[in-house]
Formats: sequence, C-alpha cells, structure tokens
Amino acid sequence: MLTILGFVMIATFLVLIMMKKMSPMGALVLIPALFCVLVGKGAHLGDYVLKGVGDLAPTAAMLMFAIIYFGVMIDVGLFDPIVRLILRFCKADPMRVVVGTAILAAIVSLDGDGSTTFMITVSAMVPLYRRLKMSLVVMTGVAAMANGVMNTLPWGGPTARAAAALKVDASDIFVPMIPALAVGLLFVIALSYGLGLRERRRLGVLTLDEVTADEPEQVLVGAGSGSKGANGRQGGKAAPTGGGAGSGTDAEAPSTSAAKGSGAPDASDDDEFKGLDPHRATLRPKLYWFNAALTVALLALMVTETMPIPVLFLLAAAVALTVNFPHMNDQKARIAAHAENVVNVSGMVFAAAVFTGVLTGTGMVEHMARWLVDGVPEGMGPHMAVVTGVLSLPLTYFMSNDGFYFGIVPILAEAGAAHGVSALEIARASLVGQALHMSSPLVPAVYVLVGMAKVEFGDHTRFTVKWAALTSLVVLAAGLAFGII
Repeated sequence: MLTILGFVMIATFLVLIMMKKMSPMGALVLIPALFCVLVGKGAHLGDYVLKGVGDLAPTAAMLMFAIIYFGVMIDVGLFDPIVRLILRFCKADPMRVVVGTAILAAIVSLDGDGSTTFMITVSAMVPLYRRLKMSLVVMTGVAAMANGVMNTLPWGGPTARAAAALKVDASDIFVPMIPALAVGLLFVIALSYGLGLRERRRLGVLTLDEVTADEPEQVLVGAGSGSKGANGRQGGKAAPTGGGAGSGTDAEAPSTSAAKGSGAPDASDDDEFKGLDPHRATLRPKLYWFNAALTVALLALMVTETMPIPVLFLLAAAVALTVNFPHMNDQKARIAAHAENVVNVSGMVFAAAVFTGVLTGTGMVEHMARWLVDGVPEGMGPHMAVVTGVLSLPLTYFMSNDGFYFGIVPILAEAGAAHGVSALEIARASLVGQALHMSSPLVPAVYVLVGMAKVEFGDHTRFTVKWAALTSLVVLAAGLAFGII
C-alpha cells in the first residue's frame, strides 16, 4: 500500500505543478501533508517536517546569501567591463558574435539565475545579431545551452535540489563534476564556433564601423518597463535575478505574450532595451578590483572546500554589502531589491522539507525503491548512475526540476543503493540533463530568452533540442571517462 500511495503522491504532485493547478511551493507542502494523513501517520507530520527543515537549512542559507552576493555584484557593475570586452571581441564577425554569446552567457551564469543571464546576454548581443542579420535562434540556442551547463553551480538550483533531496553536501556533488562540466562547456563553445562559421559563410564579415557606429560601446543589460523576467530558478532553479538591471530595482518579468511562448511582445524597434546608466548610484568603479578579487577568492575557497559553502556566501555577502554600501540605508535598499527572490528561493527549499520529510519518514520512498529495484534487470543495477544520467534528459525536459529532484531522484538513489551505487553518483548523474532542461517549456526563464529576442518558442525548440541533448550526452560521457559517474 505504501508503494502505491507513494507513486500516487508523486504523480499527483507532478501533474498539479505541470498543469499549473498549484504552485510548486504549495504542492510541495500540501500534497505530502495530505498523503501523510492518508497513510495514517498524520500525528507525526510535525516531526517529519522539522527533521526535513533541519536537513535543508544549510542549503537554504547558501541560496539566500548567494542571491544577495551576486545581486550586489551586478548592482555595483562587476560584469559591465566583461560585457564591453566581449562586444569588442565580437566586432562584426558572425563567428565571433556566436562564440561571444556563449562566453558571455557562461560568465553571467555565475549568478545562478537563468532570467538574469538571458536578460544580460540578449540585451548585449541582440543589436549585433540584428545589424548583421544573423539568426536569432542561434543566439537563443547557444545562450540556453551555456546557461544549462552553468546552471549546475551549487547555488544554481539543480545541485542544491539534488543535495536537498538526497541529504548530501552540495560541494561533494559539484566539485568532482567540474571536469565533466568543463568538457560540456567547451563543447558548447566549439559548437558555437561551428554555428558561427556557418553564419559567417552565409553573411560574410563586415567592418565594425559599418555595424556598430551608432552604439559601439553601449552595454545593454535590462528589459524596458513592462517586460519583467521570471524567477527563473527553478526550472529548476528558483534563483536571483540580480536586481540591478539599470536602476537597481528588481528585474522585470516577461510580458504576457512572451510568457505564452508566442515569441515576443509586440515591438517595432530596440527601444525596449535600456542601457545600464554609467552614472547610476549603485556603481562602485573604484571598488571594481576589490569586488573581482572577492569573487575569485569566494569561488576558490568554495572549490577547495575550505569552509562550508553557506558560511562562505554568508561572509562574502556581508563583506560585499559593508564595503560597497557602508551606509545603513544603502545596505537596506540593496537587500530589499533582492528580498523577493530570497524569500521565494528559501521558501521553496523549506517547502521541500515537507515533501522529502514525509516521503522518507513514512517509509514510502523505501517501499517504492524496493519495488523499483525488483523491476530493474540484474545486469543494469550496478549501472544505475548511467541510467539516471540518461533518464535525466527526457525527465528534466518534461517536468520541472522540483518534480525530478524531489520526486524521482530519491527513488533512483534508493534503487542504486541496493546495487552499491552511492547517492553522490546518482546526484552527479542527475545533473547531466540540465543543458536540455533550460529549453524546457516548463522553465520560466526560457520565455524571457525568446521574448526579448523576439524568437518563436517553437523555432527555438526545433533548433536547440538536438544540440542541447548532444551537449548533455557529452557531459555524461565525460563523467564516465573521468570516473565521476
């Protein structure tokens, strides 16, 4: 009975969030609470939830302070020179433009949020694509794939979800995966080079003056009013929008037409894109090298596991706020600018504590795993990590990251454990499909991407899916070759 109820609970959760009958947060709380009562263990619900909250608190803290830290870095202009450098590198060569798109999307993805990445990348690159008459689906596809690979950062969403679902440390999942993910990113850049050469053959190469004489140095990072980017982490990733899209206010969400995937809002020119004001109050040019050094040090300490990641982000966020905004009112304003995303992400993590707590505490996951193990051919059991990697492609495309990581991955992990496959291997393998996931129709950020680029969602899907799936398989192959998975 527990097996049946467990699968029904997961199916109910998936159907409700995929049909958008309930929000992921609401479904993560209410559905397991209902089924906890149905299995006759409603009196223990509080114990299950508190145990889950205790297990997930470090993950929530990491995401909270990562959002604030990278939001502040965007506010103070840390990424502005990088955008300008890439635009100068691109010149008017279609090949360089496509490669520059991949590199820019990968760099900006360090903030862990798909919406912010796409707003910055599209706003910076779309004028060049339009003036060169390049294919905009190439831009959206390359940006989505680069962001998908980088989306596996510990604060990006999937890794945190896998860590929360399997109760393992995020750094133990991510750090060993770095070589495989690096291969995946290099593949995206190589693919961008090939696509860029194809565009160059079609269009030729112009001079920079012919194309960018009007705005040779303009850095465009935000959408105009009325076009506000969704809380993209989710798809897997509910995450920071960075706030500082010009005015220091929260990034805007997609317009109605974009949210429907119709392509883009009605627009006739580039006026909807607004440039970063070089004199905006949040800029801190004199502190640029301090902020760059702080970010590099933060990432280095994270990779070397000097301290727990939540502690590192907590300290880094406190230092960034104190040094860049010494006045109390300015600090409050920066925190307020990112508060909505902090609440959404942290709330999602704690809501997951109900789901995972009930699934584990009632014994449902154990019974489901036993049933699943019995159905796995004996020869496939020791290769459950590979099975998980392959399954991550279609499953993360057709369901949200919440559904996959909280509903499916724990079952695969239990099945793998019966054959000696560790939870860490399952968690790493579960990240493989993220390059494809970022183009899923269930990811709000993808509508920001196609909406701002004025690309039909169907066109983006037809172009991107095959290349994104190939990228995911490259990551899986690299993980196997390096002995990570």
